[in-house]
Amino acid sequence: MRIVMHMTKVAIVGASGYAGAELIRIIHAHPQFELGVIAAGSNAGATLAQVHPQFSSVPELAGKVFADSTPQAIAGHDLVFLALPHGQSAELIAQLPTEVRIVDLGADFRLEDDKDWHTYYGGAYAGSWTYGIPEIHGTREKISGSTRVANPGCYATAIELGLAPLLAANAVDAKDIIVVAASGTSGAGRGAKVNLINSEVAGSMSTYKVGGTHQHTPEIEQTLSKLAGTEVQINFTPMLAPMPRGILATISVKTELGGAKLREVMTKYFEGEAFVTVLPEGQLPVTASTLGSNAVHIQVAKDDRTNRATVIVAIDNLIKGAAGQAVQNANLICGYPETAGLTAIGVAP
Repeated sequence: MRIVMHMTKVAIVGASGYAGAELIRIIHAHPQFELGVIAAGSNAGATLAQVHPQFSSVPELAGKVFADSTPQAIAGHDLVFLALPHGQSAELIAQLPTEVRIVDLGADFRLEDDKDWHTYYGGAYAGSWTYGIPEIHGTREKISGSTRVANPGCYATAIELGLAPLLAANAVDAKDIIVVAASGTSGAGRGAKVNLINSEVAGSMSTYKVGGTHQHTPEIEQTLSKLAGTEVQINFTPMLAPMPRGILATISVKTELGGAKLREVMTKYFEGEAFVTVLPEGQLPVTASTLGSNAVHIQVAKDDRTNRATVIVAIDNLIKGAAGQAVQNANLICGYPETAGLTAIGVAP
């Protein structure tokens, strides 16, 4: 007897970018998602293989033509992923039927405070949706009961997962948190920028948006303050690393707990999680180990001399930091296994 499996028809808006390409790659192999329209305003009319040559060897994908990013183009889909620049999702979403399930990879619906939106992004404030980071306790159930989810930022994902167990256990000083995190160049998007060309990046590292000005700062503090039940403040310095993809976050916190207890808190919090691994003691996270996967690698070490602990987190910014987590959230929304279409195994070397 032939078993017919119901497929969820999926549209991707902003499919010409890096995160959009990863969404296409993941959805093509997904057991229950069927790729429908791919839309990209500036590349409308081009084929997928022309914009993303990595799909040239897949005939059913290579010739797909990018549509305009209009409500008419994405009508009739069960689920829509939006991978648009910040501030562009809300206008399109306002023209879609309310029953359409949406995962927005942009920042438009992440912030609950309109003042934070105006300070860090500017423009009209669109409101907030369910925040989609499933591994933070209490969030998975909210995502499963939602039809519209705001996908977290890439830096925010790494930093929030590194801090969530310790703040939930009231194990660290919530107002003495220092974060230095390095990202690959793909985190800045696919648009041509002088500071991102190879001659500028290769063999060099640099900081940017220092002094609390990075746009993920309010998102991180909002999420962690709700988790901790008290105001959380972070000092966040982002860095640009000479690599295409990946994030390595180093987090310094004040704590009275010893190293063994900190590891116990971390391990227990993420027990049973498919994508988050607290590495064996002494093994440090490296971005290469998470490349191409939805994995999160975490380590924690205590400096007894200063009573500070260091938490180190590695993710692929385009997968767990964007497209992979978006599919993870979509799986929950649709009632599919959370791990469907995703892997925790990185590509190495």
